[in-house]
Amino acid sequence: MLESDIRSIFKCVRCGACRSVCPVFEEIGWESSGARGRMLVALGVSQGLDVSSSVFESLNTCTTCGLCRQICPAGADPTGVVENLRHQLVLKGKMTDSQFNLHKKITSSSNSLGEVLDRKMWLGERINEVGKTADYVYFVGCLGAYRYPEIAALTFDLLKQFDVTLLPYEVCCGSPLIRTGFDADDLIAHNIEQIRIVGAHTVITGCAGCYNTLKNDYPKMFDVMHVSEFLSEHLSDLKLKRLELTVTYHDGCHLGRCNGVLEAPREVIKAICNLKEMKTNGENARCCGGGGGVRSGYPALSLLLAKKRLAEVPEGIDYIVTSCPLCLKNLTEGGSDTDVIDLVELVAFAMEQ
Repeated sequence: MLESDIRSIFKCVRCGACRSVCPVFEEIGWESSGARGRMLVALGVSQGLDVSSSVFESLNTCTTCGLCRQICPAGADPTGVVENLRHQLVLKGKMTDSQFNLHKKITSSSNSLGEVLDRKMWLGERINEVGKTADYVYFVGCLGAYRYPEIAALTFDLLKQFDVTLLPYEVCCGSPLIRTGFDADDLIAHNIEQIRIVGAHTVITGCAGCYNTLKNDYPKMFDVMHVSEFLSEHLSDLKLKRLELTVTYHDGCHLGRCNGVLEAPREVIKAICNLKEMKTNGENARCCGGGGGVRSGYPALSLLLAKKRLAEVPEGIDYIVTSCPLCLKNLTEGGSDTDVIDLVELVAFAMEQ
């Protein structure tokens, strides 16, 4: 185990503040399902504790939402400890079937969904509008390319007017591998080479997971922006009309709390319609349950967490808006009574024809 993680574990004073915010602990209730318990499990593993199925369940049910890290009065980082310990175990060949299958799927198909179809199918006739070089490039992501092609198309339609192009051959950013304990060096090296070919100095993405990975796990060779940040800087150019709507906004953990992109999406929303905040919002927003490999490894738990998040939706709204396709997927499948849409879809509603 890394020395920095050992120090983080010993920072934990067992106060239990994290128990008040951990969505998984609230749902499961066992000490080992919360941040404080996971720190003790990690300490045990460092001292020779057998890595049993219960140890994996403790470590792998963490969504890496970061609420525990934010609230910890002692400055411990349970999220980092969990991610690093997952990696150390994988290096020793210790992983669950779910982790193994996810790794096999991504390494064989270069996407997190195991799709074999062309990643740019969503482009259609737009393929002729893709420039070979540009200062800005739109990184679509696996969910955008394969599950939400209409959102990818809307995003590209918005961005291309600002001379934004696409990578010639984009592959998965590597986030699902990194969060579940694997290296993503080959994927990272491939995407970096694609960015070099385009000549871009800035990568724009509409996915919270891609944003977090491109910004924090890639070499500091280019700037990274979320679509909401780019659009908020170009509001005057978009010719948006005011809509008689009231929406609420769900902050994706890896975009908002973990990387501080909180105001940009709200600025875009407020330029279009009324915003009514959820019970927990901004840096304190509850997790949708989709991140950290929980969606793939523990789908039933993931949807229970989504339902808890949906219980915080205020009354009298027309849409739930988010800026992450995984959040959109999880909240929709969690049984939302209100349509969940991407921020880009709201912008498209407001575009003057």
